[in-house]
Amino acid sequence: MPRARVQDQPTRGKTAPNRLRRLDVWVQHAHGARLRRPPGGLFLDLGYGRVPRTTLETARRLRRLDPGLEVLGVERDPERVAAAAEAQEPGTRFVVGGFDVRPGRPVRLLRAMNVLRQYPPEDVRSARVAMGGMLEEGGLLLEGTCDPFGRLHAVHAFRREGQELVHGGLLFAARVDADFHPAELQTVLPKDLMDRVVPGEAVHAFFASWRRAWDKAAPWRELGPRAVWREALRDLARAEDIDADPWLGRHGYVLWRPAWERLALPRHG
Repeated sequence: MPRARVQDQPTRGKTAPNRLRRLDVWVQHAHGARLRRPPGGLFLDLGYGRVPRTTLETARRLRRLDPGLEVLGVERDPERVAAAAEAQEPGTRFVVGGFDVRPGRPVRLLRAMNVLRQYPPEDVRSARVAMGGMLEEGGLLLEGTCDPFGRLHAVHAFRREGQELVHGGLLFAARVDADFHPAELQTVLPKDLMDRVVPGEAVHAFFASWRRAWDKAAPWRELGPRAVWREALRDLARAEDIDADPWLGRHGYVLWRPAWERLALPRHG
């Protein structure tokens, strides 16, 4: 059984410039309309790290959609929060907190990247319920992992529907170059999937399908790595439920939509 309350732990704090740019670009494309209306939404970045670089970068990108966006950076370490205050911008603030933070209003977008990997697996569900409980109706929760320089991402996308947290898919994002192979994305799987790439698990079957599609697309290699990527995705779509939006494939994204449990949420208090 999951614990009643997840125990906050400090994040490792490693943050490179533009580490989360790929995720930001997808959010702008896939959820731009939601972020625009109504104006003045709240973006909460939970566990932003040693410096608030990615929080500020994302704030600047998302304010192109909603100039009145309010941004709240949350960190468990008071020293990190004090340091972040020196870089604070209008409409952006930083506070000490964790999964128990009280943002003061429902959240439109909540991001927790490279946070839950440091927690025991039994805490993942409780953490998601706590974060989902902060969302406004239709609000988005992004929880996952990326490599240190943002080349590879694997991110769960959830949205709030009434008193439930609904899984919208697992987003993979990659810099598709000559060295890329889909198996690399297994190294950045979210905490709940790290140990489940084994026979009998859906994520194992998904990567097996992708590997077969990748091998089948090998003749396209002479046209470059992106040609292999696109051809492999066409084949993968015949075996797995992935989003058919052609923009995703052109820009190095795959949104996989496995069957997923809905999580019951607490009411706003």
